[in-house]
Amino acid sequence: MLQHKLLGRKTLQPLLLTISLVTISLLPIPPSLAETSSIPRPSNAPLELDLLTKPKGAVITANTIDPKGLTVPSLWWAQENSENKLLDNWIAYPLSEKEARRVDLVVNQQIWSLLSYLERYSFVNRLGSLARKDGYNVRIFNYQQELLATYTCNFQIDPALCNIRINAQNRLGLKKV
Repeated sequence: MLQHKLLGRKTLQPLLLTISLVTISLLPIPPSLAETSSIPRPSNAPLELDLLTKPKGAVITANTIDPKGLTVPSLWWAQENSENKLLDNWIAYPLSEKEARRVDLVVNQQIWSLLSYLERYSFVNRLGSLARKDGYNVRIFNYQQELLATYTCNFQIDPALCNIRINAQNRLGLKKV
């Protein structure tokens, strides 16, 4: 009987430890304050489609040409090489007192909706990395002014820490509920 009680304790302790570890591992781990505050949220400014035809001030679009040299950010090559002409146009906003530099990309919704999640991610990452080199955050829209994805960086640290967000949509372009 004494041996049975000792054996029961020996197996009970590891069992309780295992249950405790499994329970702890199932709990969601909240991100640390440093992780959540280090990357700024994407701009919530509306997409200004009228700037595509009538740029103002230092705003740059796909139709802007700088006679003195290369315009920054330079997304023309990316637009020309965009698979199936996915990237249609863009608007680049300079740094302001209220907002960081950003580029609003306008994509062809029909082509975007045919892409898989990984293809969308690859596109966002490729164009976001290109814009990041010039210190720009990226937002991706369709012509209906729906925000499809963002690539946002904290440029205060080196190397810049960035975050990609892609809105969930099915292949028909309808948002999943």
